[in-house]
Amino acid sequence: MNLPLNGVRILTLEQFGAGPYGSMLLADLGADVIKIENPFTGGDASRAMGPHYLGEHDSHYFQTFSLNKRSVGINLKSPEGQEAFQALVRTSDAVLNNFRGDQAEKLGLDYATLGGVNERIVCAHISAYGRDNDRKSWPGYDYLMQAEAGWMQLTGEPGAPPARCGLSIVDFMTGTTAALALVSALLGASRSGRGQDVDVSLFDVALHQLSYPGNWYLNEGTRTERLPRSAHPSAVPVQLYATSDAWIFLMCMTQKFWQLLINELGRPELGEDPRFADPRSRRENMDALTPILDAEFVRDTTENWLKRLCHLLPAAPVYDISGALDNPYVHQIGMVREVPHPHKADFRALANPIKLSGARLPSKVCSPLAADTDALLREAGLDDEAMARLATAGAILR
Repeated sequence: MNLPLNGVRILTLEQFGAGPYGSMLLADLGADVIKIENPFTGGDASRAMGPHYLGEHDSHYFQTFSLNKRSVGINLKSPEGQEAFQALVRTSDAVLNNFRGDQAEKLGLDYATLGGVNERIVCAHISAYGRDNDRKSWPGYDYLMQAEAGWMQLTGEPGAPPARCGLSIVDFMTGTTAALALVSALLGASRSGRGQDVDVSLFDVALHQLSYPGNWYLNEGTRTERLPRSAHPSAVPVQLYATSDAWIFLMCMTQKFWQLLINELGRPELGEDPRFADPRSRRENMDALTPILDAEFVRDTTENWLKRLCHLLPAAPVYDISGALDNPYVHQIGMVREVPHPHKADFRALANPIKLSGARLPSKVCSPLAADTDALLREAGLDDEAMARLATAGAILR
């Protein structure tokens, strides 16, 4: 496959979610993503994240965010390590890190340092709170952002304790945002001949995702609250309904879908009821409408309701992880694939959701810790003498 980022080289200093997720998107699209890891401390901390391991310094968790990458082992905290790193910078297009906001400058990962090594280099920084404010030294993770940016108070049932989203969505959105920013800066550098710093923070992304509830508050003072059964704050009926054996999620976002629903239920008279005649009326009378629809959906199974509704209006079953991944549709569309690993030949992973010319992007597991050190440093111009000197200084592990 002719991948669009073939020929682009990105050095990453990353661990856990946001940085690795974003750089994996770029690797999947063809970029040569090289993880710079300290081989003396075990490399990326997620290599040691259980409960499922793949030999030494590797795990299912690590590979989840590291497909299609290579690994170079360098200790950046030594002068010799910086020498080796900057040799790689000369032949690279971007450097991405997801350290605390005060660490990039200390480790020489910003454009002020690396622009003198390679004028075209793009230096992308993912941090918890940014690099230009009084929180720059604060550590931070996804769940903390969900707490402070208001997500937890929007999630769950009314009256229940605040709840986080089931997945680390702030990490993944931040990684995706950083990937877009990095590629945009690369395009700019290709035109101007000069790179720059690019900053994305977990907190900024989490706050930005407040979207229209945020705008409602900023402009009208409206405080969006949790509604029963994960209901939408304005469109009705958009929520969970219990069937005779499970749950179904229904989304009548338009008047057309509402009309199709009541016709399929055999309740066309609901469309004439002034309480439910239009979107505003249904929103104001949601508490009256919910038990009416409850009485209809409980008459049949989720499977049968989906057979009746899916070709008419948006509806979905509510699965757990096993149901979601064992779903025949998921395998039919190729979203699960085998990615052989030296310690697990039948290792499986989720495919990248992007398609190019109708085809899924290729995947392979990340290299073992520091496996590509020798080849890439030699490619960068270091000879036997230089490599031996770096190893003696504790900058690389041979």
